[in-house]
Amino acid sequence: MVQQTDRPATAAPARRRLAELRRWRPRSTFARHALVIVVALVAVVLVLELTSPFRNSQFATMSYYAIAAAGLTVLTGLNGQISLGHGALMAVGAYTTGLLLGSEGEGALPLPLIMLIAAAVTALVGAVVGAAAARLHGPYLAGATLALAVAVPGLAIYFDHTLGGEQGLRISSPEVPGWFDAGIYFLFAHETPSAKYLAYLGWGTLLLVLLLLANLMAGRIGRVWRAVRDDEVAAELAGIRLGQVRVLAFVVSAACAGLAGAVLGVVVRLAAPSGFTIVLSLGLLTAVVVGGLGSLVGALLGSALLVFLPPAVTNLGIGAGLDGTQAAQLAPFVYGVVLVLVMLLAPSGAVGVLKKVWARRRRTG
Repeated sequence: MVQQTDRPATAAPARRRLAELRRWRPRSTFARHALVIVVALVAVVLVLELTSPFRNSQFATMSYYAIAAAGLTVLTGLNGQISLGHGALMAVGAYTTGLLLGSEGEGALPLPLIMLIAAAVTALVGAVVGAAAARLHGPYLAGATLALAVAVPGLAIYFDHTLGGEQGLRISSPEVPGWFDAGIYFLFAHETPSAKYLAYLGWGTLLLVLLLLANLMAGRIGRVWRAVRDDEVAAELAGIRLGQVRVLAFVVSAACAGLAGAVLGVVVRLAAPSGFTIVLSLGLLTAVVVGGLGSLVGALLGSALLVFLPPAVTNLGIGAGLDGTQAAQLAPFVYGVVLVLVMLLAPSGAVGVLKKVWARRRRTG
């Protein structure tokens, strides 16, 4: 009996503090999301300034994985459509960026506008594919998008004079803008190298995408997507046009993939067929499942696992006495084991586990 009376007494101050924090929380959904993004931006700046150039390059890689995974979260997690062709959609964005920017940076358009054009072109491709696949479900939709993933990289080989063939299309690295370099120098008293600027570019794009998607998911369109995912018959009886909803989800997801491809092309400085194989599409889908379907935070966690787990496992394998080839082959195996364990032990992904832990702590005070 003593423990039962003590628990509410100890939990009451924490609840009062939580209530006080909620009073200061912005009432607007957009303002709340914007506040979170601003805090995340500050954290990103600190992390990028305190880490090595190698880590900066890894964070740049994580940024375009996370952009594509966030778009796939909308399509698969919210709308229930399985896509195995997002690697091909990233290829569309990367090649569009390469054609507009050029190998020597002679493009007449500024980089942000080029990235928007790449996203728009990929969204147009997504609208065509989404309209064709609007009546497909489950494995049939996965098969159709798989055909897209196989066919698109082959176009670069067929149009080798324009797209570079097997060697790929070289993309120039953007110069660090003077205002950005001056701002970083004012804050941290050092210049910004190209690798770090690319990480800033990728994460700035990622945070903007997360802000837009978070507001979209919290609004009416997000509720419609969830309704179609949970019960198509009930959604159709409620007057929702399933075909239009599916096409819209595919267009939004494709635009994110195209933007991710644009960032990839600028970071890697190359758009080649070998970089957009089915392995990339499967990796993105795996990241979404491991992180947690329908969660943007899950897309971030899954992308981090996709980037940081293979090198860590490779280093552990080399430390255990394996050669470089064996250690590199060990990384996909461990990633597959992690995926299987998550599906068996935590079907809701890493975010689902964190939510359960948080709910349990709140119940216990």
